[in-house]
Amino acid sequence: MNRDAKFRALLPLILAAPVIAQGAESSEAVTLDTMVIETSRAKTEQDKSPQVVTVITREQIEKQLAISSDSSELLSSLLPAYTPSRQKMTASGETFRGRTPLLMIDGVPQSNPLRATGREGHTIDFSMVERIEVIHGASALHGLGATGGIINIITRRPEQGQVNQHVSVQATLPTSNAGSDTLGYKTDYRVDGTSGNVDYLFGLSHEDQGLFVDGNGDPIGVDNTQGDQMDTRSYDLIAKLGYWLDDDKRVQGSVNHYRIKSNHNYVSVTGDRDAGIPTTSERGTPEGDAPFNKVTTSSLTYEDFDLNGMELSAQLFNQQFESLFGATLTSTFQDASIAPVGTLYDQSRVLASKWGTKINLTKDDLFDDRLKVTGGFDILFDQTEQDLYQTDRTWVPEVNYTNYAPFVQLELQATDALVLQGGVRHEIAKLEVDTYTTLASANGVTVDGGSPEFEETLYNVGAVYNLTPALSLFANYSEGFGMPDVGRVLRGIKTADQDVDTFLDLQPIVTDNIEVGTRFKRDKLDLELSYYRSDSDLGSRLERIDDVYYVRREKTRIDGVEASLGYRVNDLHKVKLAYSYIRGRYDSDDNGTLDAKLNGLNIAPNRLITSWSANWNDRLDTFLQANYAFDRSFDNPNLEFDGYLLVDASAGYKLPHGQLNLSVANLFDKEYITYYSQSALANDNRYFMGRGRTLTLGYSLDF
Repeated sequence: MNRDAKFRALLPLILAAPVIAQGAESSEAVTLDTMVIETSRAKTEQDKSPQVVTVITREQIEKQLAISSDSSELLSSLLPAYTPSRQKMTASGETFRGRTPLLMIDGVPQSNPLRATGREGHTIDFSMVERIEVIHGASALHGLGATGGIINIITRRPEQGQVNQHVSVQATLPTSNAGSDTLGYKTDYRVDGTSGNVDYLFGLSHEDQGLFVDGNGDPIGVDNTQGDQMDTRSYDLIAKLGYWLDDDKRVQGSVNHYRIKSNHNYVSVTGDRDAGIPTTSERGTPEGDAPFNKVTTSSLTYEDFDLNGMELSAQLFNQQFESLFGATLTSTFQDASIAPVGTLYDQSRVLASKWGTKINLTKDDLFDDRLKVTGGFDILFDQTEQDLYQTDRTWVPEVNYTNYAPFVQLELQATDALVLQGGVRHEIAKLEVDTYTTLASANGVTVDGGSPEFEETLYNVGAVYNLTPALSLFANYSEGFGMPDVGRVLRGIKTADQDVDTFLDLQPIVTDNIEVGTRFKRDKLDLELSYYRSDSDLGSRLERIDDVYYVRREKTRIDGVEASLGYRVNDLHKVKLAYSYIRGRYDSDDNGTLDAKLNGLNIAPNRLITSWSANWNDRLDTFLQANYAFDRSFDNPNLEFDGYLLVDASAGYKLPHGQLNLSVANLFDKEYITYYSQSALANDNRYFMGRGRTLTLGYSLDF
């Protein structure tokens, strides 16, 4: 059955699902907070979304940052369907609902799907973030890359007042093997305010991370090739300037510059996976230059909140991305014409430049205020390449991607209880690659360039039905549009007489996502439960062979259940629980049957996360969270995953001036091998332990 046929077959089921309980009534009064989701393009209210939407608040971000500054750790602690952090600079293998999420900063894409580096999770310091909006499951709302969902990182905004300032400092130290080598520290400063029609914000942060140690007090293995978070120095600079032209019109310029770079003080000591001996580190200077990530994100936004009764938003954006990986003696980089085989160290670098515009216009008072219509047009120009830094060789030729996408999105309040949503987006895409020659290790073949073009029409339709003021049902069908890792595909060609125009592996990834669920909110309790299924006839699976990742284009299916529960015991205490069950299969022999399991490089473990927040009085608050990853087996017996439980705790105390925070990550000093090292690859070099118990002491002041 093709995609359009699937859509037509599912449409009546999706629309009918909420109506089965029509007529149910309740006299109980319910008060709900209205949360508007900017990422939806049409500013949909969270309770009216036909798919799961999570809003990570500033309070939640601060609680997690008190425990760890790792952005992947933060996301995985709050989103159980997100893969546990690798605790490295590179986050390859970290997926959301088993597929690739589109990461954005204020709507500007950070993901680099044309040559996915896994570094997009480290493009901003989260101390600069106000909240994070997460749309679960495939979505075409923002175009390329959201086959697993959308994670929109929304930066801080100026507060009311002439001048508002914030400063914070913190120090981090393990409870085992504590010393100057393992000490980390961080500081940040921010100033913002308003003056007449002008508002502004400026922020700067700096972090120096020391050597990480495991639950035994031993140094954790440094990933000299992919890049590591330990033994690094990073900084983030953000600036915003806004101006109200009048009461309804506003223009804002924004720029965020982030860099993280290894201090280059440690080398990896290979472990023995079969013997259970983890990879560790020792003092030394690695070959080559220090790995780093350097990203600048900028945008210019114009908003008119009353354009003849409509709302206009227009954004011009740019992202400049440079990512350097560590030097390695891999066979891939060997070339006898440069140096004797087996002696040539080299390191790769990815360069990407994005320019784009996003324009949308919303009319929300049609048919007696029951119909909201949002239309728009997006443009994206993406130029990506990968070179070998030490020898100035081309590994991935320059790839130019051009995308135009008109869209329309509708929201209809059909009855007082029933909300219908639907939309269509048409993707017009083109790849341009010049003729190039592969590396000597790939036989040095010449590949004819080309300009393959793609067009896809993507649909979404959903409904939310309120059975009572407290209980609602929702159902949704949506499609996501992505590209395979074009760079991996192009650099992996070893056969002569290939042509970019006809290479099947460059075809887009279209993902169909079906989701049904329920929400319950009353008094102290809120509950959300959903089931989803995600299908792709031509998916993109990563497979590691001889220390090299390859892209496999195969039929894939991922389905799962997500549940979240929050209960406010009283005004001072709240408990939360979140659970994710996920499974993924693919067609390994191209016979149409889903016969093989996706491994940990592509899919997360089943997880249960619980937390307890307590405000004991006006000065003291505490936070406790437990994260349990369940055992998982795969087709490859060498990739069995032994689950583990991690517990974190923190406390904050308000002083007469400022606040003091103390946190303990991995409270019980659990000794464990990370999920990636257990389930993504069987490799002695990357058999990494996770961090042991770590203390963080911080002080912050607002004035």
